[in-house]
Amino acid sequence: MSDYSGSSFDSAKRGAGALLSGALSALIIVVAMLAVMWAVEGVDFFLNGALDRQFGIYGWEPDGLVGIIFAPFLHGGFGHLMANSLPLLILGFLAGLRDVRKFLWASVLIILIGGLGTWATSPGVYTVGASGLVFGYFGYILARGVFDRRLLDIAIGIGVGIAYYGILAGLLPNQEGISWQGHLFGLVGGVVAAWVLRRRKRAELAF
Repeated sequence: MSDYSGSSFDSAKRGAGALLSGALSALIIVVAMLAVMWAVEGVDFFLNGALDRQFGIYGWEPDGLVGIIFAPFLHGGFGHLMANSLPLLILGFLAGLRDVRKFLWASVLIILIGGLGTWATSPGVYTVGASGLVFGYFGYILARGVFDRRLLDIAIGIGVGIAYYGILAGLLPNQEGISWQGHLFGLVGGVVAAWVLRRRKRAELAF
C-alpha cells in the first residue's frame, strides 16, 4: 500500500515539475516574442513606418507573401502594439503551458494559415500586427480542450472563453482599419493547430 502511495506521489511530483518547467519556458518564449515586437516597432518608428510597407502582408501581390512571416512582428504604431501585448502575453503563456514544442508548432501553423488567409482575402491592403496570433492562441486553447480531453486543458479553455469571448467581435467586417480577415484566419489556424497537434490516444478523460 505504501509503495503504491509513494509511486503516486512521485508521479504527481514529476507531473508538477514538468508543468512548472513548461510554464517557465512558455513565459520566456512569449516575453522574447514581445521584446522583438517592441524593438522592431522602435526601429519602424524612426523609419516612419517603412518596415510595415516593406514587410507587411500585401494582399494578392506576390511580393506581399513575405509579410506572412514578418507581419505578426510589425504594428501600425505603439498604440496598436500595446493593444496586442497583454492578450498575447496571457494567451501565449496559456497556449504553451503544457507543451512548449506543440506551442511552437502551433505558432508556426497559426502564422502560416492566418497569413495566407489574410493575403488571399485582402486585395490591395497592407496588414500588420500580432492580433492574428492572439486570435490563433485563443482558438488553439479552446479547441485543445475539446480535442485532447485533458481536465486541465478543458478548465483553461473554459476560463479563457469566459474571459476573452469579447474579442470575437473582432471577427465582424464592419470596423474600419481592423483586419477581420487576419482575426478570422488566425482563429482558424489555432483550431487547425489544435487538431493537428492533438493527442492520438484519447479514449479516456485525463489530467
